[in-house]
Amino acid sequence: MTALPTPSLGPESDETLRKEARAWVRLLMSGQVSQWDALAFNRWRGSSDRHGTAFAEARREWQLMKPAIGQVLAADGATARRAGESRAGRRAFLGAAAGAAATVAAVLHPPFGLWPALEQWGADFDTGPGEQRHVAVADRVDIVLNTRTRVRREVADGRPVGIEVLDGEMAIDMETASGPFVVRAAAGTSTGSAARFQVRRTGGRACVTCLAGTVRVEHPAGTRVLAAGQQISYDERLLEDTVAVRSDDAAAWRKGMLVFRQDRLADVIAEINRYRAGRVVLLADALSDSAVSGRFSIKELDAALLQIQHSFALTARVLPGGVVILS
Repeated sequence: MTALPTPSLGPESDETLRKEARAWVRLLMSGQVSQWDALAFNRWRGSSDRHGTAFAEARREWQLMKPAIGQVLAADGATARRAGESRAGRRAFLGAAAGAAATVAAVLHPPFGLWPALEQWGADFDTGPGEQRHVAVADRVDIVLNTRTRVRREVADGRPVGIEVLDGEMAIDMETASGPFVVRAAAGTSTGSAARFQVRRTGGRACVTCLAGTVRVEHPAGTRVLAAGQQISYDERLLEDTVAVRSDDAAAWRKGMLVFRQDRLADVIAEINRYRAGRVVLLADALSDSAVSGRFSIKELDAALLQIQHSFALTARVLPGGVVILS
């Protein structure tokens, strides 16, 4: 069984929080984390703003130590190779290599998406499942982070000039007097001035939606200017065509709602998973492309799942940790 960091009793000092946060970082990077460990970590991290801040500092320390850690692993591997050709030596080297591989896998591909991947650890602001957060980055620019979002500020000459979306979704509301504001996401850059727009990133794919004003989207494959009610998506290589969208539907999450209009069931399940702890798994592959329409409250997603279950005659099996199997 994995030994979890032990929380202290009563009010915690800054040093105690730092020690607990470092212990969590070591555990999460060990490659031996169960779903229960991850759920316990989420409870610890979400228990107060101080806990979240302490963990953010600890993971920044880890990121700064990455080059040194890589050198140590390389040195350890070289030492193991020089240890001789004995069977015990080979087992020791293979065991060390397997442990390192497990750690790297956990860093790059976190199970269940229960903690951020390594490339997302440099975030200045982030949110957990179902959480929304207002952040102050620049004057006259209001930013709202949606669920499971991580962003990083961009600064030039000591002043904020934009923000990078590492993962998730954010909304940007700009006052008329504000200057241009830049949002980077994957391979593209969106620039707004006196505009309202949203940027969403999932891995190497991104989507930009203009709600008011205009937004200029620059991509290696071209440049587009979006007007209100227009949306464009892109990945690392392809910039897709501009499409018309319902602005109210696209921004419904800011009012605590999810709106679907003839969307694929598999996509609806994936969207619900962004907002709730645990995981919903659809095993009925034959229904993946079935169309779903509806307006669901983010605070009552279990009710939405029940409606989906009845609509498609699915059987639901509820497992610990918020896992639901639909078949």
